[in-house]
Amino acid sequence: MKQFRIFDPTLSAPQVPHGFCALAVMTKAPHAGRVKTRLVPPLAPGEAAELNKCFLRDTAAMISNVCSHCVAKGIAVYTPVGAESAYAGILPADFTLLPQRGEKFGERLYFAVEDLLKCGFDSVCLIDSDSPTVSPTNFERAVQVLAAPEDRLVLGPSDDGGYYLIGLKKSDRRLFEQIDWSTERVFNQTIQRANDIELQVELLPTGYDVDDEAGLRRLGDELLKNEWGSNSEVAPSTRRFLATLVGRKKL
Repeated sequence: MKQFRIFDPTLSAPQVPHGFCALAVMTKAPHAGRVKTRLVPPLAPGEAAELNKCFLRDTAAMISNVCSHCVAKGIAVYTPVGAESAYAGILPADFTLLPQRGEKFGERLYFAVEDLLKCGFDSVCLIDSDSPTVSPTNFERAVQVLAAPEDRLVLGPSDDGGYYLIGLKKSDRRLFEQIDWSTERVFNQTIQRANDIELQVELLPTGYDVDDEAGLRRLGDELLKNEWGSNSEVAPSTRRFLATLVGRKKL
């Protein structure tokens, strides 16, 4: 079984070469009944967990591809500690793990940025695992923007009012405080926090999260019928699993 390296932010020596950007996907171990619970029903808990694995597998593969030609490294910022073996067969071999810290969601995001910067990264992008159709060119653009000398914030808006990516070069707790998480106000509130601290913001193309039945049906329409129906390179694991859901008449 693959044993992933685990970063330790308490070490004094840098754990990555100078100049690297962390492309870090936020993830909860994909155990049935613990992930994608808003999709139960129409899915059974095991099906929802398998869909979560597909999302993560596709997102991580895109990140790994970007890292092959950008100065970046793929990270999985995971919870809970002790669930490392759950990522075997899901994450690419070049990924490294970092345990999540904090109780509330905003705290987990802030500590992930802080810990990755302590590990030696020059910049950090936190990426959700619910947007498998986001283009890898968006990740590439984020790495390029953060490589510029000026301090700035990169945001990938989601059309539900949140964001699928936040990228920055310094940890600033204010970007993650007083945010109404899981609401349509997240993106606008984050923009306001950036304005309050006079931080320049660069926006990526808009994406969308799949966290309810409507989002699942939209994803199925796009991958199996319409926009990307003939492009097997977009979210291939997710596409194959959605096809099985159609066979079970759950999509």
